Amino acid sequence: MGKMNGYSLDIVKENVEKLKEIFPEVFCENKIDFERLQEVLGEYIDDTDERYRFEWHGKSKAIRMAQTPSRGTLRPCKEESKNWNTTENLYIEGDNLEVLKLLQKSYQNKIKMIYIDPPYNTGNDFLYKDNYKDNLKNYFEVTGQVDDEGNKISTNSEAGGRYHTNWLNMMYPRLKLAKNLLCDDGVIFISIDDNEVESLKKICNEIFGEENFISLLSIENNPKGRKNSNFISVSNEYCLIYAKNKGLSYFVENVPKPASDMGKDENGNYVHNSGKRVLVGENKFNDKVSNFTSEKHYSVYYNAKINDVILKNEISLDEIDKKLIANGYIRYCSYFNNEFVLNTYSKSRFKELFKKGALDFKSDKIYEKNYNTSVRLKSLVVNKEYKAIVNNQEVNYKLDVKTTSAGDVLKEIFHDDKKVFPNSKNIGLIKLLITLFEKKDITILDLFSGSATTAHAVMKLNAEDTGNRKFVMVQLPEPTDEKSEAYKAGYKNICEIGKERIRRAGDKIVEENKDKEGIEDLDIGFKVFKLDSSNIKPWNPEFEDIADRLDEMVDNFVPGRTEEDVVYEIMLKYGIYLTYPIEARKVCGKKVFSVGYGALIICLDDEITLDVVNGIVDLKNELNPEICRVVFKDNGFKKDSVKVNAIEILKRNNINEVMSI
Repeated sequence: MGKMNGYSLDIVKENVEKLKEIFPEVFCENKIDFERLQEVLGEYIDDTDERYRFEWHGKSKAIRMAQTPSRGTLRPCKEESKNWNTTENLYIEGDNLEVLKLLQKSYQNKIKMIYIDPPYNTGNDFLYKDNYKDNLKNYFEVTGQVDDEGNKISTNSEAGGRYHTNWLNMMYPRLKLAKNLLCDDGVIFISIDDNEVESLKKICNEIFGEENFISLLSIENNPKGRKNSNFISVSNEYCLIYAKNKGLSYFVENVPKPASDMGKDENGNYVHNSGKRVLVGENKFNDKVSNFTSEKHYSVYYNAKINDVILKNEISLDEIDKKLIANGYIRYCSYFNNEFVLNTYSKSRFKELFKKGALDFKSDKIYEKNYNTSVRLKSLVVNKEYKAIVNNQEVNYKLDVKTTSAGDVLKEIFHDDKKVFPNSKNIGLIKLLITLFEKKDITILDLFSGSATTAHAVMKLNAEDTGNRKFVMVQLPEPTDEKSEAYKAGYKNICEIGKERIRRAGDKIVEENKDKEGIEDLDIGFKVFKLDSSNIKPWNPEFEDIADRLDEMVDNFVPGRTEEDVVYEIMLKYGIYLTYPIEARKVCGKKVFSVGYGALIICLDDEITLDVVNGIVDLKNELNPEICRVVFKDNGFKKDSVKVNAIEILKRNNINEVMSI
């Protein structure tokens, strides 16, 4: 029976195992033989003294920060949650570096979109200074959970000497870990301004690869311009976009076309007035025909009166079917310089478009009707309002990405003229980015969630298009300034603002859409989890007497922790979603937790007998999960012999993964 410890996934160990799978020959007694590895990699080794790289003081330590396992856990907080039993959304309070480490197993390759709005390093931003030796303890001190006197939250002033360095050391490990959570076709969006856009692009090139750079959007967030410069009044910020694997990712066209560019066809559908694609006719762009049996080589005979087309293979431009011409057909073929060129589409695709009425027959060319009412997002994102075609209807379309508008939304939500959260992100911008993805059931992660604009945008968009997107918000419970409007309103830290915004925004969205079919199914809830030290006691080496050590370990859980705390820690270690359903059952008088309908069965009671073990087998058979894993408390068995027999009983019933904690 294997035993769980209090640490998160060891990423270095996992990467070494992956390397062993690919290059088993470079391992000797479980150690990597680097000389042998160099031989295997051959010409791909760069052994020159000078090479291009981006370096700064503390980079090596920042890399180690990402690799060091966490001794933390995430404890459920039902009293601050909303719709706990049904929601699939998460709100996590804690240092995002530690949280990212804890989510590595459960959410690895699961997140489609990551949006982050990190500190811009303007000189007034709070920068969380990580502690390589004990980052969890450091987190408790910074957030006032350990030190009664508290710690003054300092800004990253330019006078500090390591202006860019501190920011890079904060960002690098977080981006490194965030990449692991993206699914293979996932994309990360990072808001930033002039202060660190260069540094950010360099570390993103290193972490995600230059080949996965998608775009740098310029966002007109302040049309009037900021009056804080003697040279240029800045009216924009940026959004840097990287894919995990650009070859697998794609964006849809998500900006509605102006109504002035569209007209209606004979069937009443909106079609673009210009820019139609030539399918058949004179065309200098298509390749010359080299194979006359090609699916893209054919002449088209069209009779408008009877709406009929006939496709014929012809080997000469002069080869015309005069009989069809005499019967009212018009001949079309693709050519250039008196030679056949390939048509744009194959025969089958052409016939399909003809059946749909998507072809426009002119005197000498056949065009494809452009029914697409959207265009690609441009790299310059400006505020605009115009008549547009959406869902085959003319509507007023407004793209608003102004920071001031974001503040107005918060004032409306909190029914107050005061600013509870300055510089909130604009919902319109986040919605615009989310709609770049075709699927409506994706999971969106925000690591610097602030006032929870991303959560608000997800709920609002789901209400508009009946989507089922889910959000994961992560935010440090950074204390609010005692002189701030937020503090005076009773919000002692940023997380309190974010959670309250989600509660109010969700209710408001439902109320505004109360007559819409299915609005009652909209997920406006969220489960709150808070970062804390592991529920499992660490081995304490300070006891001088071995008997004292054993007495201490009789109960191997931290005092004050609940069974549910431990259950969720086990879920994290097994890589199970925190939103999976948990059911408590009684089995032979003992409490047993079934997670994910029997995918994981946990018993943390004492005095476990073989009757309990057999009862767990019965429960597994009742729920009939595809895979079943069982976890017991390490010292929960009545006798050691019961533990040994329990393993055998479970194995006989196809439960081969049995652990203790």
